[in-house]
Amino acid sequence: MRSGERYAERMGLPVAGWLAVIVVAVLAGALTNFGDMRWWRVAGSVAVMVAVVVGAWWLGRLRVAVAETDGDVWLHVDDAKLPMSAVAEVQVLDRLQYSDALGVALHPLAFVVQRPWIGRGLRIVLDDPDDPTPYWIVASRRPERLEAALTASRESVAA
Repeated sequence: MRSGERYAERMGLPVAGWLAVIVVAVLAGALTNFGDMRWWRVAGSVAVMVAVVVGAWWLGRLRVAVAETDGDVWLHVDDAKLPMSAVAEVQVLDRLQYSDALGVALHPLAFVVQRPWIGRGLRIVLDDPDDPTPYWIVASRRPERLEAALTASRESVAA
């Protein structure tokens, strides 16, 4: 964690996900080569394999953090920032609740950050009359720890 952070996690792929990415990259590279070993076909195959791996890395680079910045505590989800003063309620969602929250129960104006390989998360209800977003849904591998950090930060801001 960086200085001033109360919680931090990265939504990277698990080991099984990386194995699947490697298999897909090799298959995609082989299918673009067609067994022809001329340099431009091999270069194209390598480019496809690199693109698949870089794409998987890019999807997993997303970072979630609770940090103190400029005297206020913020929830950082990639580039989005939410001040703790705007948070009304934090709810941990188990697998079924998380699935339901991302399905038909999802409000059309909700802010959602999820990754398919993470099956749990939080619903963060907002109390900001100037913001039409009713809540955030954020995926997390450790939603209980994120919820504890958010709750403690919210209480420190209220005090």
